Amino acid sequence: MANPVALSPEARAEALVRLGEGELDVLVVGGGVVGSGAALDAATRGLSVGLVEARDWASGTSSRSSKLIHGGLRYLEMLDFRLVAEALRERGLLLQHLAPHLVRPVPFLYPLQHRVWERPYVGAGVLLYDTMAAASSTSSGLPHHRHLLKRRALHEAPALRSDALVGAIQYWDAQVDDARHTMFLTRTAVAYGALAANRTRVSRFLRQGERVVGAVVTDLETGDETEVRAKQVINATGVWTDDTQTMADTRGQFHVRASKGVHLLVPRDRINSRTGLILRTEKSVLFVIPWGRHWIIGTTDTDWTLDKAHPALSSKDVTYLLEHVNSVLATPLVPEDVEGVYAGLRPLLSGEAAETSKLSREHLVAHPVPGLVVVAGGKYTTYRVMAKDAVDEAVRGLDEKVPDCVTQRVPLLGADGYPALWNSRHQLAERSGLHVARIEHLLNRYGSLVHEPLSLIAADPSLGAPLPSSDDYLRVEAVYAVTHEGARHLEDVLARRTRISIESWDRGVDAARTVAELMAPHLGWDQAHQGREVDHYLKRVAAEREAQQQPDDRTADAVRLGAPDIIPVR
Repeated sequence: MANPVALSPEARAEALVRLGEGELDVLVVGGGVVGSGAALDAATRGLSVGLVEARDWASGTSSRSSKLIHGGLRYLEMLDFRLVAEALRERGLLLQHLAPHLVRPVPFLYPLQHRVWERPYVGAGVLLYDTMAAASSTSSGLPHHRHLLKRRALHEAPALRSDALVGAIQYWDAQVDDARHTMFLTRTAVAYGALAANRTRVSRFLRQGERVVGAVVTDLETGDETEVRAKQVINATGVWTDDTQTMADTRGQFHVRASKGVHLLVPRDRINSRTGLILRTEKSVLFVIPWGRHWIIGTTDTDWTLDKAHPALSSKDVTYLLEHVNSVLATPLVPEDVEGVYAGLRPLLSGEAAETSKLSREHLVAHPVPGLVVVAGGKYTTYRVMAKDAVDEAVRGLDEKVPDCVTQRVPLLGADGYPALWNSRHQLAERSGLHVARIEHLLNRYGSLVHEPLSLIAADPSLGAPLPSSDDYLRVEAVYAVTHEGARHLEDVLARRTRISIESWDRGVDAARTVAELMAPHLGWDQAHQGREVDHYLKRVAAEREAQQQPDDRTADAVRLGAPDIIPVR
C-alpha cells in the first residue's frame, strides 16, 4: 500500500522542477481517466513517469460522463460480447477492490411495453449480462436481475405512467463520481512516484530525427517553459487526440470524432422512484440515474464539431431529453425542473458510420512514429485496460525488461480500510462531533483518507460548517481540495472536487465567494485575485444558463464561448 501524497501547490511546483531534470521513461500527456490510469500503470511497473494536463484533472470528458461503471447492456444487442465481458470484469474490480469508496451499486428498471416478445428478448439479454459478470474472475456480487409484474414495477417506480408498461425487468450496475475517481488515479500515481502537474500544456514535441524524445511544457500559471525528456511519450488526450498528433507532425493511424452527450439534473422529489430507469430511444437508450438529492437524466449522442473545451447544451437538447423521459412519467417534467446541466464529448474512433451512436466504443493503440504512443476511443469503465495497452506499447520501445501490468491488484488511495471505517462511522461521528450523515458523505468521497479532512476540522472547527446554499458540502472540502487534491482555481473546486456547479439550485453562485476566501491563503491570492476568480465563475454560470436557452448547437456554442477560461489554453 502506497503512503498518501498530497497534490499540494508545493508538490506541483516541485514536480515541474523535477520534470526538467534527467530523462523519464514515460511522459503521459492528458490528465483524464486514461492518462491518469496510464501514469499509475507505468509508475507501478517501476518506471519513471511524468503526467501533464493543460487544464485540470478530469476537466474534459472524464468529469462529464453518465457516471456509470457498467458493461454496456446495449452492446450485447450489437453482439459486442468481448467489450461487454471486459467492462463487466472491470466493474467487478472497481466495486470490490480498486475503488469501493468511490464506486457503488445502483439498480435500474427496464419497463416492458410489449406483451409477448419483449420479456423473453430483454430477459435473455439481461440474463446473459449477469452470467457474463458472474463468469468473470472479478464477480462483483451485485444482486441478480429479477422479473417484475406490472404492479410490482409500479411499486418500485410509482412515477411511471400505468399505461407505459406491462411489466419490467430490474438489474444492477454501478456508478462513480468520475471527476473524483480520476483525481484519485492521479494522486495514487503520484504516491507511487509519478511527477504530475495540471495547468501545464505541451507546447511542442522534442524530436531527434523522426523520433519523439520528449516535449516542451508550459506552466500556464507562470508562463515558464520546461523541456521534459522522455524515452516514450503517451498521447492520451481524448477528443484532442488529432490536435496533439498534428503537433507531432503525424496524422496518426486513426482519427477521433467527438460525440456530444448531454445530461440534466432534476431534484429527487420530481420523480417518485426507488430505482433508476433505463428507457429505449430511437437511436440508443436513456438513463434516469439516482444521484444524491437528484436524478441524472441522459444522454444524447450527436456529432460535435465546435469548441471541445466547453461543449454547450442547447434548449433543443433539453427538450429532447424531457420529451423522452416524459413519455413514461405520470407527472411530466418541465424545463423549470432542471437544476443542473452538463455536456461531455465522447472520443469515438472515426469510421464509415454516418451517426456517432454507431461508431466504435472500442479503443485502439498505435505507435505512429518512434517514441510516441497514441491511445484513443474506449469507454470510461475500461480505462484501466486502455492504460495497460498504452503502457504495454510504450514498453516495447524501451530497452530494458519491464514488469507486466499490476494495476488489477493496486487499490486507489482511500480504498484500503474503507469497509472497516464505514462500519465504524458512528464512532467517527462521536469523536469528530459531526453528524453521522456528514461522516457517511465524507467516507464516500475520501474513503480511508477521511482522517485528513477530519484533522483539519479538529484544528479549525469552523471548517465543519456547510458551504452557503450547498449544504451537502463542508467548508473543509474547499480547503482540502487545494492542499491535497490539486485544485488551482475556483472552478476546479465547484465543478470537479465537489459537484456544486451541477447539484446546487444556483449552480454555486452563492458559495463562490466563500470558497474563494477559503482557497486564498493556500494559493497566495490577494483580494483582487479572489475577485477575478469569483467574477470568472459567475460569468461561466451566466453563459451556461444563456446557452441553455439557445435553439441549436451553433448559437449555444457562441454564447458559451462568451465566458473565457480563467487561464487561456492556446
